[in-house]
Amino acid sequence: MTEVLIAGAGPTGLVAAIELARRGVAVRVIDKSPQPFHGSRGKGLQPRTLEVFDDLGVVEEVLALGGPYLPIRVYAGRVPVWRARIGKITAPTAQTPYPNLLMIPQNHTERVLRDRLTGLGVEVEFGVALTDFTQDAEGVTARLGDETTRVRYLVGADGAHSVVRKRLGIPFEGQTREAERMIVADVRLSGVDRDVWRAYVKPLRRRFMLAMAPLPGTELFQLIAPLRPGETPELTREAIQRRLADAGARSARVAEVAWSSVWRANIRMARRYRDGRALIAGDAAHVHSPAGGQGLNTGVQDAYNLGWKLAAVLAGADEELLETYEAERLPVAAVVLGLSTRLHDTAATSVTKAFKRGADTDQLGIHYRYSPLSVGERAGDRAADGVVTSVDGERLRLFDLYRGPHWTLLAAAEPPAELDPGVRVHRVRASPTGDAFTLVRPDGYIGLTCRDARQVSEYLRRITVPTRPAIRESAAGRSTE
Repeated sequence: MTEVLIAGAGPTGLVAAIELARRGVAVRVIDKSPQPFHGSRGKGLQPRTLEVFDDLGVVEEVLALGGPYLPIRVYAGRVPVWRARIGKITAPTAQTPYPNLLMIPQNHTERVLRDRLTGLGVEVEFGVALTDFTQDAEGVTARLGDETTRVRYLVGADGAHSVVRKRLGIPFEGQTREAERMIVADVRLSGVDRDVWRAYVKPLRRRFMLAMAPLPGTELFQLIAPLRPGETPELTREAIQRRLADAGARSARVAEVAWSSVWRANIRMARRYRDGRALIAGDAAHVHSPAGGQGLNTGVQDAYNLGWKLAAVLAGADEELLETYEAERLPVAAVVLGLSTRLHDTAATSVTKAFKRGADTDQLGIHYRYSPLSVGERAGDRAADGVVTSVDGERLRLFDLYRGPHWTLLAAAEPPAELDPGVRVHRVRASPTGDAFTLVRPDGYIGLTCRDARQVSEYLRRITVPTRPAIRESAAGRSTE
């Protein structure tokens, strides 16, 4: 029997499925689209998302397919007037191995995640739409076209128009700014170098007219152009060619429009993330302006938070653990939504200010200190990378210890005699928090810091960490028991 049905095969749904599948959960992923998404859309991966991908085993492939955000050159007509970069290029450190924003088209990110899921024995079912569902105390009955299926839990990662959220009657509060729309298109251009990200503003008034960013790993540019209120845009090659000429990019020639869409400012957040055995994540729970590159990344971390908790409940943990999903992620989404909205509003008045970024967008500072799962000083903080020394004198990289579906206990004193197999214990000379015991959650956040081994046992008994045998992958990438 399928235990979890995930509606939506974007980055959020795929990460949730990977988290479940690598813990041995029978998961099914459906998507109403007849084929995988093929556009660039969410093209920025933040440093924290790269750390998540490290844990999922896909970061090297993602890094190989992506590239840094190029310098930006702003033109007033055909005259260059300003040059900058989105954020600073920072050297990796022992604590932060992936410090920089990565540009990679969303369809490439999704392909990497689908391949990882295939390696765990799960294939995405495209062209299968969730049309309705009912639930009771034991599970969910889902209607998929002419098919009816029974599952224990349903996860709605089905976007801003989520069927799951609407059927649950969860309010989606916020605003849709119909007057604020823009074209987003992937275009093949000639006559334009790929050395910078070009943005064009109206001379004198400096009103933003158009931007084109070279997409790493492709021959395409992502083109963004705002629309006037009430304008009905043409998305043909000829119409986009005229926009380029009007903006001042007269040397650029459009050879092909590979994908195009009209985006409108839709800034909303769900009032709650769970109703019984149905949960929502990603754009189904919150939609953002693309300013600051927060939307896709926040959805990935929703799924990363939810996946291990849902798997634990299916393995026998108290269902109250699922209550911490909303308790932890909804406040984060509220803060991030405020940030992306401020950046969006700034972009409307100043192109140059809109490109400025600080540490607030990299999502490394997100924490769950307020969570009921956080006990002790520094509990709830991201567990940074680094090196610790084992009691045998071996130097151990922390991300290597954390990687996988388990909890990690760093013990600078004698650990509890008996622990669940889902907790891996490493005896170290000193833990990174300075406490005798540092317990790191499966999603890379510190759950507990303490000095008494009995507190570790009590915490784990309260949380309950039963697990199933994790899926191991063969060298060929196929799952084995």
